[in-house]
Amino acid sequence: MIDRIDKHNYYLDICETILERGTCIRRNFAAIIVKNDEIISTGYSGAPRGRVNCTDLGYCKREELKVPRGTRYELCRSVHAEQNAIISARRQDMIGATLYLVGKEVATGNLVENASSCSLCKRLIINSGISEVIIRDTDKDYRVVSVDYWVINDESLSGDGGY
Repeated sequence: MIDRIDKHNYYLDICETILERGTCIRRNFAAIIVKNDEIISTGYSGAPRGRVNCTDLGYCKREELKVPRGTRYELCRSVHAEQNAIISARRQDMIGATLYLVGKEVATGNLVENASSCSLCKRLIINSGISEVIIRDTDKDYRVVSVDYWVINDESLSGDGGY
């Protein structure tokens, strides 16, 4: 009998390959939007098209300023993985879909601990119609987050961050 990985880890493994395209020198994320067992779109973190990437600049403004994780994203050059996946998909294809998310620390290559979408990405995910987000915690373990949970537990009222 062949030991097959489950579908969630299959898509999360694909995310791990996609994040290798990321151009952030702090941490890279990848996202895949899947509906009816079909990949609708993918995204990774990186500067907007035509702009110079942080990997090419050789520095990160947020890193230089020691900006804590989950804050001051206006200083970041990158478009987040979730944002890139969403803008590459049609809304009608995202309604009821699942977004898979994996993040890795560039310095160590380790998975980002307690990874989550930032508050802006959560808003975009909510409006896109995506119904759940699956986030990798270890090589085999993941969390399943209902997007309805983010709607009900509105962090913009409490100031809680993300990423």
